[in-house]
Amino acid sequence: MSASYRDVLTAAERISGRVHRTPVLTSTLLDDAAGASLYFKCEHLQKVGAFKARGAVNAVFSLDESVIKQGFATHSSGNHGAALARAAQLRQAPAYIVVPSNAPQVKQDAIAAYGAEIILCEPTLPDREATLAAVIERTGAVAVHPYDDPRVIAGQGTAALELIEQVAGLDVIVVPVGGGLLAGTCLVAEQVGVNVIAAEPAGADDAYRSLVSGRRVTEHMPNTICDGLQTTLGARNFDIIQPRLEQVMVMDDSATIEAMRLIWSRMKQVVEPSAAIALAAVMQYPARFAGQRVGLMLTGGNVDLEKLPFDREHE
Repeated sequence: MSASYRDVLTAAERISGRVHRTPVLTSTLLDDAAGASLYFKCEHLQKVGAFKARGAVNAVFSLDESVIKQGFATHSSGNHGAALARAAQLRQAPAYIVVPSNAPQVKQDAIAAYGAEIILCEPTLPDREATLAAVIERTGAVAVHPYDDPRVIAGQGTAALELIEQVAGLDVIVVPVGGGLLAGTCLVAEQVGVNVIAAEPAGADDAYRSLVSGRRVTEHMPNTICDGLQTTLGARNFDIIQPRLEQVMVMDDSATIEAMRLIWSRMKQVVEPSAAIALAAVMQYPARFAGQRVGLMLTGGNVDLEKLPFDREHE
């Protein structure tokens, strides 16, 4: 089963009142620097500090009470785990979150704050999936995949639905490559004739390689500061994205860090690298966006303030 535009509309009704309708911010200074009109969808101001709240709430509240007694389980580097933990808490059900051992402590703390059980694993996708399978066998919990789930895709798509409503006449939306949000955005943008461009770290460029080859890359060893963008595309994500996405722009971490610095300093918004990569793409490829109305998804703001990246070049 895949997700559709109609599923996004249903999700918007289901999650209303349970997540924020986040604002859109602009910056004259950044517009001038980019040579375009930029509209930042502020999902870093969402519940749990990330757009992931949308998909988790939609998934959890789409299930009957009889199904959820054993709780919910997933694997996550942080934001989806916190989002699922919160959604489970809203339904008074337990949550079990498999977390790679190298996940930022600030994100592990957020998961724990919502009362979930954290199960650490090695930081590879096979280890994440194997550990999750063991947790589900032990607990009987319902699995909610962080991105390759039609309910999650539909929920994430509501961020683009809001953006389209808030800003008329967008030409293009730039989305960090994770999977669920990009797929959901493609479903919405297709309905209104808006192009979608993905921004992806060079150290985790499976989506780029998948789109170029026409075959989904299922294994890689990510090496990027964008901890939220390290997983590979899911099968459902790839099927939705492949015919609808204009292109994937691959970014070095240095460009993402500089974009993060600009958002912090010019807009006074605390975003994580996985969000700042959208601005990095616009700044690195100005000819593609010149004179256009550009929506950018600021996907999350859960930054470890003890490990800011701005001075890494001086280490």
